[in-house]
Amino acid sequence: MLWPGQMRFGRLGVVVVHTIALMIVRQVLGVLGCGPSLNADAVEIAVLRHQVAVLHRQVVRPRYTPADRMVLAALAKLLPRERWAVFLVTPATLLRWHRELIVRRWTYRPTGRDRRDLDEKIVALVVRLAREDLRWGYLRIVGECRNVGVRVSATLVRWILRRHGLGPAPRRGGPTWTQFLRSQASGLPATDFFTVEIIGLTRLYVLFVVEVPRRTVHLVGITTHPTGIWVAQQARNLLMDLDEQAHRLRYLIRDRDAKFTATFDAAFMASGIDVVKIPPRAPRANAYAERWVRTVRAECLDWTLVWNERQLHRVLTEYLRHCNNVRPHRSLDLQPPRPGASGLTLVRSGTDESPVQRVDVWGGLIHEYRRAA
Repeated sequence: MLWPGQMRFGRLGVVVVHTIALMIVRQVLGVLGCGPSLNADAVEIAVLRHQVAVLHRQVVRPRYTPADRMVLAALAKLLPRERWAVFLVTPATLLRWHRELIVRRWTYRPTGRDRRDLDEKIVALVVRLAREDLRWGYLRIVGECRNVGVRVSATLVRWILRRHGLGPAPRRGGPTWTQFLRSQASGLPATDFFTVEIIGLTRLYVLFVVEVPRRTVHLVGITTHPTGIWVAQQARNLLMDLDEQAHRLRYLIRDRDAKFTATFDAAFMASGIDVVKIPPRAPRANAYAERWVRTVRAECLDWTLVWNERQLHRVLTEYLRHCNNVRPHRSLDLQPPRPGASGLTLVRSGTDESPVQRVDVWGGLIHEYRRAA
């Protein structure tokens, strides 16, 4: 039973009180000649016990080195279990340390073949397969190595990959953002409107579609009044022009303009093309279409006075022929979206010594160059 002072001080306070009381009793007995008096060893033990109590109040969980654990585990075998309360750890921890000490005693170094003498070509091949094919597991890599005449085991593959910081297939990593976006861009068109002010200050609306994988642009229609019925009909006309090529398209990106009605979406969904709406007020989500609008304005429309809808159609048709068949694109490694479709001979090797000819497009506004026949 604990008296109130013990309850207030707690376990460590009880140790301090007992130590002070013991020292006072021994000092009194020594003065009366009824017992041993205090000596330096007793005082040193009292000092050490009090310092341990102070440290125990400050450090909730002390850190032990392997040597500390070995010493305490050995000393625990020499001290009765009822006196294990002097340790800063629990009895279960002392028993676990002792078991680990026994395990280390009976653990021997492996005597198998030293893996440091592996052929560097085998190691390089295994690491290359793991890094290039992130979804392949150990057995798949073993099978692929056998296909090229290299025999390894799954255990050896695991050891090689761990040595190079590569984990199992699910945790090895995934595709990069560039790989992910390129795979998603396959079969991904984007559509939008842009406006052109003609001489009479009449505003014309141009509807176009950009095929993201190859940057091919389609002129869908031009009108002064883009109603929902007109837009839906232009969608049907585009799908008829694409004919069998429409199966390559999977998703259509568009903004939330009211001109894109449910009938417009239904025309594409009937061909197996899902319509994806961009978030409100987020033109960057339709970046490919927005970028092409900037290109057509900077290279063509900003340098042309448009008189009417018919002239605008001719201008844009001629520019689209140049843009799709001849104009190099940085995203396509400086290749046109449809090389060779215009009939021009594009020489990339630089071995042809024939003179370079210039072809004027739309009255010399745009120039195209080719080798003379």
